Amino acid sequence: MNEALLRSLTPSVLAILVRRGADFAAAEDAVQEALVEALRVWPADPPRDPKGWLVTVAWRKFLDATRSDAARRRREDLVDEEPAPGPAPAVDDTLQLYFLCAHPSLTPASAVALTLRAVGGLTTRQIAQAYLVPEATMAQRISRAKRTVSGVRFDQPGDVATVLRVLYLVFNEGYSGDIDLAAEAIRLTRQLAAAIDHPEVAGLLALMLLHHARRAARTAPDGSLVPLAEQDRTRWDTATIAEGIEILQAALARDRLGEYQAQAAIAALHADAPTAEETDWVQIVEWYDELTRLTDSPVVRLNRAVAVGEADGPRAGLAALAALDASLPRYAAVAAYLHERDGDLATAARLYAEAAQKAPNLAERDHLTRQAARLNSRRGR
Repeated sequence: MNEALLRSLTPSVLAILVRRGADFAAAEDAVQEALVEALRVWPADPPRDPKGWLVTVAWRKFLDATRSDAARRRREDLVDEEPAPGPAPAVDDTLQLYFLCAHPSLTPASAVALTLRAVGGLTTRQIAQAYLVPEATMAQRISRAKRTVSGVRFDQPGDVATVLRVLYLVFNEGYSGDIDLAAEAIRLTRQLAAAIDHPEVAGLLALMLLHHARRAARTAPDGSLVPLAEQDRTRWDTATIAEGIEILQAALARDRLGEYQAQAAIAALHADAPTAEETDWVQIVEWYDELTRLTDSPVVRLNRAVAVGEADGPRAGLAALAALDASLPRYAAVAAYLHERDGDLATAARLYAEAAQKAPNLAERDHLTRQAARLNSRRGR
């Protein structure tokens, strides 16, 4: 059973049901039921046209779920529209569905959460981590969003900023999380950049390409994480880096700076350095200052503290870190790194161990645990 195939077909099937008159919540439920049915049936009897099979089964599930005296009259009309068996149109509706989910009746935060859950395939836990809120809070937000759009006709697409936010979060989860969604996020952002002439769309595409170009060097053969400073830069995809920088330069030339362009500029400075020691940290701090002005994000301030530590020394980095909330994700890991740079190995080892306990995924937890063990070993000599 190819679960990746099912995930890739889900957005298109969902979009077809919505266009045929199903409200979003009911359509999502029907598609999920069809996926369960596929997992049960396909291993023994794989269909010739998986997408057509899913559309047919999901539509029937939707009809079954809307049984009532009032709905029955409407269902008689809908039955006539049921997709006939056979090949489904080879149309990619995913990006369109992203826009439809960013409905004007939803707040941007709710639209992003709903789209990540229903279209992006992320779990509620993963979305909560991206938004720095408890999982229960995010579950309530998604439930409210479903109730809000229940019965709403999806004929008013949302704005570009909300769709960009969704694509950004999907890429981040694919790049650093348990589900590989990065390539799909790049594909959709390319589509969006081809359709919309907007510097922030270009900035986001450049940011994704510059990060993705380093992906092969981010892990060792045993699956362990390799920090940026230790990566084999000969494994970076120079063609993708060049493309990302070219796209970024064209966007910056329009003098309409946004957060994705600023993030891409930071990534470009990392990608352009022949070695870690030659990284232009002073300019990176300047870009983080711009990014802080644009977003005032605590995560941006956390990353800025690392850059300050590299540009002006670990004591300066720790001073910048002291102004932030210690409960921020990866705060302990940043503090550990800066304390190690400052020569306080005991504090660094303790903080690495603390950070490992809070790590969002296994690879990061193992890396931080090894860092703590390395420092404890040095101290014991």
